Amino acid sequence: MDEEQLDRWRMDGTKVRVVRDALEQNDVRGIVVAWDEESVLIRRPNRRVVKLSRSYRIQPANEPRTWEFPE
Repeated sequence: MDEEQLDRWRMDGTKVRVVRDALEQNDVRGIVVAWDEESVLIRRPNRRVVKLSRSYRIQPANEPRTWEFPE
């Protein structure tokens, strides 16, 4: 995920989905708050902030969920 895309989502307040594995129930949904080289902070609807690895797939929440098996 590149810096420009994360910044665009943060500025627009776009709700995102972080896909961590094949189970949809394990996805984290929320708004991008901040990031660094290795992680991203997502504010969930319950106002809690979650720190996740940037290696996970991050996509807008209104797009269909996609999961690719790691190689």
